[in-house]
Amino acid sequence: MTVLVTGAGGFLGGRVAALLSQAGYKVRVLLRPKLGRRPPPGAEVAAGDLKDVSSLEAAMRGAKAVIHCAGSSGVWGDLSGYVETNAMGTANVIAAARREGVGHLVHTSTPSVVHSGGFLEGVDESAPYSFDPSQPYAYSKMLAERLALSANCGSFKTVALRPHLIWGPGDPHLLPRLLERARRGRLFLFSGGPFIVDATYIDNAAQAHVLALQKLEAGAPVSGEAFFIAQGEPMELNVLINRLLKASGAPLARRRINPKLGLFAARMTEGYWNLAKRSGEPPMTVFAVRQMSTSHWYDLSKAKTLLGYSPKITTAEGLKILEAARDDGEPRQA
Repeated sequence: MTVLVTGAGGFLGGRVAALLSQAGYKVRVLLRPKLGRRPPPGAEVAAGDLKDVSSLEAAMRGAKAVIHCAGSSGVWGDLSGYVETNAMGTANVIAAARREGVGHLVHTSTPSVVHSGGFLEGVDESAPYSFDPSQPYAYSKMLAERLALSANCGSFKTVALRPHLIWGPGDPHLLPRLLERARRGRLFLFSGGPFIVDATYIDNAAQAHVLALQKLEAGAPVSGEAFFIAQGEPMELNVLINRLLKASGAPLARRRINPKLGLFAARMTEGYWNLAKRSGEPPMTVFAVRQMSTSHWYDLSKAKTLLGYSPKITTAEGLKILEAARDDGEPRQA
């Protein structure tokens, strides 16, 4: 059985492709030629782009399932750009898949689709969507998830997974941001907690995608459903950040500021960035402050019951793997 993986040149998509191959699937990966990324070993390569429906159709020809991991992520950016890639790109994937007779779609979403800036403590999948366009990434992913789930029907089964804060060796998003700021002495934590979060080790996030596909194949009652995915080990965010920093050989973050002050500073910074038409990401954003100064952890009962999800790598084990994979040559600090 051939499975197409979009975003296989990325952190999660690459690991999903590898696990699918290990599970005996024939893996085809969608890669944008201009990026020059290496395909996972043994995978068939299809050149294409989320904006080009004809290339998506060609990539899906003969495939029985699609795992859609591709998309734009971040804490800053233009709303239209996020919507074009994440929402319209997902619409194009769905359209191409249905035209080519693909039977199953596993869509990578995010818990941010229900995060409106407040605390989310132990919530389940009944939590309402956030419709706040001032948070472009979250808004675009909310639109994408709704498209994916509304496409579910008798001949085209879909499911959405919401892995939270994926980390591990090779992470190009979360860890580099933390490390760069920590090494420059510019990583601030927030006072007034505890702010409890439940992150996800990369192998666990990838395994959840394989499980979801297998459940769709077996006709299990998971189609049309969304699932939170995480470690199942909620912990204080500031503690988790410093454990990640220590495992990566970076200085610990010790400076703390008040969340209200941080939110004010973020709004002022964003205002200046927009007014001055600065390029790149501001040093502080409202989205990032909200993420770091609120609790957000989720009830995983639905994923455990319906997907059979059980994290195989604990946080402690993941940190050991991260430390062992360290190859930056810099001195270890604590």
